[in-house]
Amino acid sequence: MRNANLKTGKEPDVTAEIADSSRKAAMALLAQATVQEMRQFWERWENKPAVETLRGPETGLVMVRGRIGGGGAAFNLGEASVTRATIRLDNGAVGHAYALGRSSEKVKLAAVFDAIWQEPAHRQAVEDNVLAPIAQRLNEGLELKRAETAATKVDFFTMVRGDD
Repeated sequence: MRNANLKTGKEPDVTAEIADSSRKAAMALLAQATVQEMRQFWERWENKPAVETLRGPETGLVMVRGRIGGGGAAFNLGEASVTRATIRLDNGAVGHAYALGRSSEKVKLAAVFDAIWQEPAHRQAVEDNVLAPIAQRLNEGLELKRAETAATKVDFFTMVRGDD
């Protein structure tokens, strides 16, 4: 059950919730793209908009925390490099991107595609030409890993001897 807006007594905007979750999925895929993929997508993109850099790309460190067994006490595992960028297109759309690693080119292009994705007229083009190929590569990699893991599976069984 969704919480009602306490000030107005109205339900929250479901369309905005759906859009937020879709954007979250789009940004997650963009963060997992390779810099080569992002370059190819940008080179093939027709009618490239003018891009203004608002912040970054800048690289910093984040602390990675872990838990033993997924439920134990949290501990600091180590640090990881993260790069972020914020851009604005000529139509005013603002895009953000964060990704592990130090690739400023990848993160800037991911922010550009985030901003383009936010435009309803271009959303389907970004999903078909950018996000779908990334998702397909990730799924193929996952299937390959599953197949390699399945090939090493060992079935143990116990034979019962007839002697008592």
